Amino acid sequence: MPPTAPPETGAPRSASVPLGGPDPVAALAARLGPGPFALVLIFAGEGADLPVLLARAPGHFGRCAIAGCTTAGELGEGGYADRSLVAIGFPEAGFAASTVLIDPIDAIDTRPMIARLQEARQDLARRAPQMPQELGILLVDGMSGREEHLVASLAGGLGPVRIIGGSAGDGRAFDRTRVFCGQQMRDRAAAVLCLLRSRMAMRPFSFNSARPSRTQMVVTRADPAARTVLRINDEPAAREYARLLGCDPADLGPQMFATRPVMVRAGSRHFVRAIRGVGPDDGLQFFGAVAEGMVLTLAGESDMATHLAQSFADLSAAGAPRMILGFDCIFRRMDAEARQQMRPVSDLLVRHRVAGFSTYGEQTGGMHVNQTLTGVAFFDPA
Repeated sequence: MPPTAPPETGAPRSASVPLGGPDPVAALAARLGPGPFALVLIFAGEGADLPVLLARAPGHFGRCAIAGCTTAGELGEGGYADRSLVAIGFPEAGFAASTVLIDPIDAIDTRPMIARLQEARQDLARRAPQMPQELGILLVDGMSGREEHLVASLAGGLGPVRIIGGSAGDGRAFDRTRVFCGQQMRDRAAAVLCLLRSRMAMRPFSFNSARPSRTQMVVTRADPAARTVLRINDEPAAREYARLLGCDPADLGPQMFATRPVMVRAGSRHFVRAIRGVGPDDGLQFFGAVAEGMVLTLAGESDMATHLAQSFADLSAAGAPRMILGFDCIFRRMDAEARQQMRPVSDLLVRHRVAGFSTYGEQTGGMHVNQTLTGVAFFDPA
């Protein structure tokens, strides 16, 4: 990956290292370069020893805010990676930051939370009045099933601040994810919100290469609390989905869910609603909100590499970003694998200086979405 920014500038910069070395935290800090930093985000792949990582991080990155999560894969210096550490450093010369640990997210007391967020925003404004741009980066337990509720609860305290973020992963086990803030690590129903102020122009985005087909279905029975569709077109959900795909229900699995997802319409746009797996009684478990009466549209064929190249070209039309922080759904990666597009997609991530991780879902604005590449591009103030 091309250098994201010389150490003397205030632009964010990224680094990545494999986990197999004798001291991956020290190696990561050396590649990231000297601070001081306002914030360091760390994304930890499978096999990371989080207690050791969190204990050593302050000694290598200084007395800055540190936050991060586990991943379903990483976006590092060579593009797609596994079993690695990725760090994004936000230098004090260009950023001011504050972190808020939210635990638990399934029982948020809205008024105190809004007061807490407003206080954090006001504190940042006092500390960095010369930095007018604001952004919220949200990292959430990817197995909580509460992202929509969380984003809605945060909106009242953040006002005009745009939120982008990702749901933590667990490789492809879909079992237990972790988020951390400073020395505090949580593995159930928790989130970390990182508030930033900066002089840099920050442009959030969300790329979705899936396109709707003409095949539609109606959810006729659902368990919204469990994000589970029980019946589609008044038939057992998994069997009816398989019938519409033209496959045997026994063939349903992560690769099928990734390459032939279903979509929901919001306004004039369609968004993927990713399927997590087949549950009891042939129900379909989802990574996003579902409800009875919802119309689902089967996604058609798509060319992720071509769509991504055009999306990055549009994002860079007025000049190349200094760096891009990206949250890329694990199902996009699985789709690229199935269609033999891993190399061209990975090359595009490297060329456009994308660093981040593969997620179990993405946050953009006031929405929780699936199967997108969501993030923020950082540009010089001019």
